[in-house]
Amino acid sequence: MKILPATFLLVVLTLLSGVQPLYSSNTKENKTARKAARIHAKALTIDSHNDTPMWFTDSSFNFAEDHRGKRPRNRVDIPGMEAGGLDAAFFAVFVGQGERSETGNQRAFDEAMRTFNAIDRQLELHSLKIEKATNSENAYQLEKQGKKALYIGLENAYPVGRDLKNVELFYNLGARYITLCHSRNNDICDSANDTTEHNGVSEFGKEVIAEMNRLGMMIDVSHVSDKSFYDAISLSKTPVIASHSCARTLCDNPRNLSDDMLRALAKNDGVIQMCILSSYVKTPLPYPQRDSAHAALRVKYRGFKDLSEQEMNEARNEWYAIDDVFPQELATVSDVVDHIDHIVKVAGIKHVGIGTDFDGGGAVSGCEYVSEMGNITLELVRRGYSAREIKMIWGENLLRVMRNVENYASSQ
Repeated sequence: MKILPATFLLVVLTLLSGVQPLYSSNTKENKTARKAARIHAKALTIDSHNDTPMWFTDSSFNFAEDHRGKRPRNRVDIPGMEAGGLDAAFFAVFVGQGERSETGNQRAFDEAMRTFNAIDRQLELHSLKIEKATNSENAYQLEKQGKKALYIGLENAYPVGRDLKNVELFYNLGARYITLCHSRNNDICDSANDTTEHNGVSEFGKEVIAEMNRLGMMIDVSHVSDKSFYDAISLSKTPVIASHSCARTLCDNPRNLSDDMLRALAKNDGVIQMCILSSYVKTPLPYPQRDSAHAALRVKYRGFKDLSEQEMNEARNEWYAIDDVFPQELATVSDVVDHIDHIVKVAGIKHVGIGTDFDGGGAVSGCEYVSEMGNITLELVRRGYSAREIKMIWGENLLRVMRNVENYASSQ
């Protein structure tokens, strides 16, 4: 059981927007919040997806510093994990989709390697607080030691290129899942946000999935097209995950999973990890000025592809400046739990978890920083979820899939 600082209870005891503060006369709500804090403290909590390693490549970034309210405006750091009671997270090695050529593939590989190295540097600098985790038991072991567990996922198989040996190379560097593609098609499969090219998973993609099964890597179907999703489930010998996705019935976005897909995922014994990127949770209202400014920035920085470290930092700062001028109305924690309710109704309690996408756009009102993750537990308690069910959502479901994937690999 983790020991949480007093500040964590204060975070959990802050109700969502529109409700009066807890330390008023609302005794029932005080009791609910304290119950939520106890459950959160006892649960092994895992976030299956953040993009914080994009900050790690900046040599001046200090992961042990509390960055809330500061620049750089990242949402995950060690003090925040401690305050929010987050025990473990999958940190993404993200590479945006670029040109699919020998040169482009090499550039993607090099970028991935820089991020792997940057993760190792942060782990070395802060070894007393956080440690690399590579199997389903490590999270429990490190929690008992009072350390945070840092798992790695490769977001976008683009750095694999056309070389199957790279899958094992990334496994040996610590990656325990690969998101098959990102916002455009790659050589592995079609993306949810691109036109049909392979009609799902490509022939090479089939080899990649088989190799991931052999090694014991989870197959991540977030970002893939519907046909790629069904292909991946059919091809994989193990359950799959959607590391950061939502329910399409509640927010009609191709990045989200339809009810049929949720049922297929449940039949596969997989898990969908609830993303809290606001526009995937709740369809945003039109905001022409903001959209135009973001579009112009994408043009200025070449679609954010092949940027130097300096260019990437400049692009981030300009993006944040646009957000400051044209602030987006965010979905809420209540909206997030509406999705969880729906997923539980369609797929079952065993097939849902949490994958925030922090530092990749993830944030909702009431959970904009990792220090506020207890507010999700608070809303789950309000909805009547039991302590057992909340523990399943917060980590046990994902670890069950990870364990099944490991067991299959060890049996081969």
